[in-house]
Amino acid sequence: MPVYNKLVRDKIPQIIEAGGKTFAMRTLSGEEYRQELRKKSFEELEEYMNAKDDVTAVEELADLLEIIHALAECHGATIEQVEAVRAEKAEKRGGFQEKIFLIEVHDE
Repeated sequence: MPVYNKLVRDKIPQIIEAGGKTFAMRTLSGEEYRQELRKKSFEELEEYMNAKDDVTAVEELADLLEIIHALAECHGATIEQVEAVRAEKAEKRGGFQEKIFLIEVHDE
């Protein structure tokens, strides 16, 4: 019997039951939830980093975006507020479209 001990999507228990299996689970406290979301973000990022093709990469990016939505809510923000901060930072500091790779900065 596999032991997962990890945060899963909300419909996973129903999917497991529909497959004729039983499971054990619990509902996390607020702080546990935030910690597990942070762990999950690393898991999903690793899956993105290991993606072998664009289709898989986009699926993993969608998973990361789902985590970002949940984390925003944990921090008392909407995804629109997060997007506004992103846009403001892009306006002030730029985005990543120009593919600039900084080698070093010299103090002169």
